[in-house]
Order: sequence, then structure tokens, then C-alpha cells
Amino acid sequence: MGEIAVDDFRAEVRAFFDANAARKGEERRDWGQGSDRVGLLDEKTAEEERREIEAGRAWRATVFDAGFGWITGPTEFGGGGLTAAHQRAFGEVASEYRTPSEAPFGIGLGMVAPTILAHAIEDVKQQYLQKMWRADLIGCQLFSEPVAGSDLAGIQTSAVRDGDEWILNGQKVWTSGAHYSDIGEIITRSSPDKPKHKGLTMFLIDMHAPGIEVRPLRQMTGGASFNEVFLTDVRVHDSHRLGDVDEGWTVALTTLMNERASIGGGGVGSASTGASRLMETARRVGTADDPIIRQRIVDLYVRTNVARYNNLRAMAKIKAGQLPGPEMSIAKLSLTQNMTRTADLIADILGPRITADTGEWGTFAWAEFVLGVPGMRIAGGTDEVMRNIVGERVLGLPKEPAPVR
Repeated sequence: MGEIAVDDFRAEVRAFFDANAARKGEERRDWGQGSDRVGLLDEKTAEEERREIEAGRAWRATVFDAGFGWITGPTEFGGGGLTAAHQRAFGEVASEYRTPSEAPFGIGLGMVAPTILAHAIEDVKQQYLQKMWRADLIGCQLFSEPVAGSDLAGIQTSAVRDGDEWILNGQKVWTSGAHYSDIGEIITRSSPDKPKHKGLTMFLIDMHAPGIEVRPLRQMTGGASFNEVFLTDVRVHDSHRLGDVDEGWTVALTTLMNERASIGGGGVGSASTGASRLMETARRVGTADDPIIRQRIVDLYVRTNVARYNNLRAMAKIKAGQLPGPEMSIAKLSLTQNMTRTADLIADILGPRITADTGEWGTFAWAEFVLGVPGMRIAGGTDEVMRNIVGERVLGLPKEPAPVR
């Protein structure tokens, strides 16, 4: 793309969007108008999901082919080679237009692609990165196992070397998007005789390869956006190893920190929007005059803003080219704590309306949010693990004692 001033770049971006997308216009937020859904997880039918992926892929291809698909990426791998300021300019303009959802590509671009860029050999970078950013390929993350979730180093999926290939056997669980992904980043145990953090190796696998079976997992929210994945004698060429043999933990940290950045940067909307929705709901059901309810809404507003400022600080560090660190754990922990406060508060505001669907707009819809919060407290590392990281690595507290066996 070459060097270009940010203002000139912004003008090019606006011209692109004017030619390819419609402006959002003023969005009304009147009570009772439009969807009242406030769920945390993507709950779609198979047909809705298929249409979303098709539309998202077509849109990302259009954006990429116009030169805006990977603005800060290295030019040798299809990126634009520009700065974080150019990326921010693109995001600011893009927010003014209606475009297809890119949610199915979030894990691949937010977690898998950065790990490939940091740890794969050059040929693999050339093979996958441009296709991922153009949405020709979708990626997923295969980390957790039935007996190894927060204790990721306890995974048992095996990788046994066979010449220039590795043979993988085991099971992964809670894999978002595995059923529509083309490639997967997987952590395996390559040396079972070594200490658990020392015998891990990371690979990039073909999700359509023989020996891979994907089964959906139904959540209590009603959806099935997660999966369990079974691997039986799956062969992977050594060229698709990410990092050194038995050094997969270092590679995993790259992915985990980017994962916590992605999760911690999310939420239930801006602080002002969230507080307004809660207050209006309280007015509609007659609990707005309760001083405790009002105090809790303001407290949540303050906490959400503090979390946002911390996120901005962390993202500025990443944009400056530094690796994400423990502040991502702070971001993730503060997000889930605020989600829990929101769930508790809305349950007290609505009372029985949150468990019985009367058809009243903006009431029972919150049940999906409440049921989704426990999953968010697990995703990307449990709250307990995040507290340990913050305590030990940020506050310098003594390391938690190992359990007595």
C-alpha cells in the first residue's frame, strides 16, 4: 500500500465505504422497538450461521482486495504495512456504515493468525495468513480438554513423531466455531515424561483431515456454538509445527494473551448505554425508585468505565508493538465481574419476569444473558486463574501453594 498520511488514508477509506456500504443513520433506541435480545453468545440456526459466514466472507474479500483487509500486517504476507493510527482511522470510518458480521472470523484473526505470524515458518505464513485475513480460511483454537481447562498444561492429547509427520490422538472441548473452521491451532503433549509445562508442542492442523470428528455441545442458553473435537491418528507435517518441539507453552501464551485481549475488550455495550438500558428497565417494572437499585446502577456504570480505561491502556501497549501482558488478565477479570454484577442486578430489577416469559418486551430477554455469564467466567481462563495471575505477576504476591497430593 505504501506510505500514506492518515488523513489521506481516511479519505480513501470513506470513499471505499461510500461505494460499497450504506450509512447507518440515526438509530432509535425507543423502548419496545426492535430486538430486545441481550445474549452473550451467538445463538443461530445452522441456516442463519451459513448465511452469516457467506456474507462475511464476501465482505472481507471485498475489503481485502481494496487494500484494507490487514492494514498493519507485514507486506510480504499480504498486509498493508501501515500503522495503528491507520487502523484506528479505518475503524472510526467503518463504524458509521452497515456491513456484514465478521464474528465467525474473530478467533482466527484475533488469536490464531497472530500466533502463526509469531511462530510459524515462512512457508506456512505465506500459505495461511493472507487467506485468513481475506476470509478464504477460517481458524479455530483447540486448547481445552475434558480434564484440562484452566490447567491448560495438564492436556493429554498426544503427538508422536513419525518421520516428517506427527500423529495426533485425543479430545478437545469447548472449541468455538470448529464445525465451520478450515484450520485449527492445537496444543499437544509430545513428551509425556517431562514436567507438564515442558513437554508440549503446538501445531496447525487441517480441520477437514481424516481422523477429525466435530460434535456440537448444547448450552443451557439453547445454542450450540461450542464443540468437542475428537482426533484419531490425525497426521500433521512437521512444517506445520508452531515453535520448537516441547516449547509449546511459550507459543500458547501468545495465543492466550491475544485471547484475553479479545475477550477483555468486549462487553455488553458502552457504560452509558448499559446504564440507560438498566435504568429504563427499572422504570418500566416499577423498581426505579429503590435507592439501592439506583446506587447499584451507578456503581456498575463507574466500574464499566474504569474497565474501559484499563482496556485502552492495554490496547495502546499492543498497538505500540509490545506483547500483551498481565493487564489482559485484569481486563478479562473486570469484564466478567461486571457481567456478574449486571446479571445479579437485572435479576433483582425484574424479579419473576426474568424466569417467566410473559411476552413483555425487554424483560425475559435478559434470561439468555444471565445464563451466558457463567460461561464467560470460564472462557479464556477462569476468574480464579485470572486472580492468581494478577496477584502473582502484577501485585507481586507469593505464589499460590501447590495442592497436596
